Amino acid sequence: MGKTAVAIDLTQRERRELESLASRRKTAQGLAQRARIVLLAAEGAENKDISLRVDAAPNTVGKWRRRFAEHRLDGLLDEPRPGAPRRIGDDEVAETIRLTLDTTPRDATHWSLRSMARAVGFAPSTIHRIWKAFNLQPHRTETFKLSADPLFVDKVRDIVGLYLAPPERALVLCVDEKSQIQALDRSQPLLPMRPGQIERRTHDYTRHGTLTLFAALDAATGKVIGRCYPRHRGREFLAFLREIERNVPPDLDVHLIMDNYATHKTEPIRKWLGARARWHVHFTPTASSWVNQVERFFANLTEKQIRRGVHRSTAELEAAIRAYLDALNADPKPFKWTKSADDILPAVKPKSHESQNQHTRGGRLHGARRPIKGRFATRVSFAIGHNLRRPRLSL
Repeated sequence: MGKTAVAIDLTQRERRELESLASRRKTAQGLAQRARIVLLAAEGAENKDISLRVDAAPNTVGKWRRRFAEHRLDGLLDEPRPGAPRRIGDDEVAETIRLTLDTTPRDATHWSLRSMARAVGFAPSTIHRIWKAFNLQPHRTETFKLSADPLFVDKVRDIVGLYLAPPERALVLCVDEKSQIQALDRSQPLLPMRPGQIERRTHDYTRHGTLTLFAALDAATGKVIGRCYPRHRGREFLAFLREIERNVPPDLDVHLIMDNYATHKTEPIRKWLGARARWHVHFTPTASSWVNQVERFFANLTEKQIRRGVHRSTAELEAAIRAYLDALNADPKPFKWTKSADDILPAVKPKSHESQNQHTRGGRLHGARRPIKGRFATRVSFAIGHNLRRPRLSL
């Protein structure tokens, strides 16, 4: 008589994890097969029946059944396999990271794989694995701008409050202008898309003038009031405010969210707004256009209509913008603001610069020449070819 198969009882969490492993397309086939073996075993199937259904030998089925019974989900992962010993120690890895973060090559502003490989004597592929393990990307850079507005916190709370809890019987309008929109025509005819070939256009163009679009986005409905003008002076903005007033019911208050651009604060505009008690102005903090939802509308307009458009005159450009506005207002969809001011402010608060000797979060690597300890040591070992192969060891 053969051995009695080990009974398998699954918790709900284990069953969900196994079903995910068995059905997920990116799961390694061996691991997916083991998950199916355990799921069938939990249903009470015998090893011979399971072997036929998963196309595996009965001994293989029994092995993974026992492994799961003893070690649960961790038992389905591969055991560490033998391999070549590490030739690069923790000190060398730490020195490579220090050079990456604290120095630059003599002939460049940042390191490349090959220049760093020459500097430390490793292969470029080794440098790539080290940088990948520590998420270092010397070839990339990003821009940022922190607001120096002394009333930054108060203004953010005021505007975000309008988005999340708008006042009753009032309209919240996000207002701004997109200036200097160019009417561009390519120097040669566009080559349209076809099977196997993307659309192509020349890099140079002919310029046929510019327009300025003034827009007011209704934060509640997503509708937009927009008008194009040849210039963007205070008189054009005042004309646009009058256009807004004609489109807003007289029994509603109007809350304007706009930036501190000089065009918005001329004396005629101040007098016009001061004479209307139902109009309330909320200025965004300096260098903080992200808090004004109309900027998202401008980004969509640029992406969908302007950037790839061909306009041989400002009249054609204005017609294209008008067509976009008509389509948007026929089926408006408001932007959904989800973050409260308490969630936003910690993320944009200027952070003090970290010490140059502490290059990783949590203090795991405190100095260039100190040995790497804890989970980072495992991470580096995994990255540069150590014999640890379980996926979870790479975290």
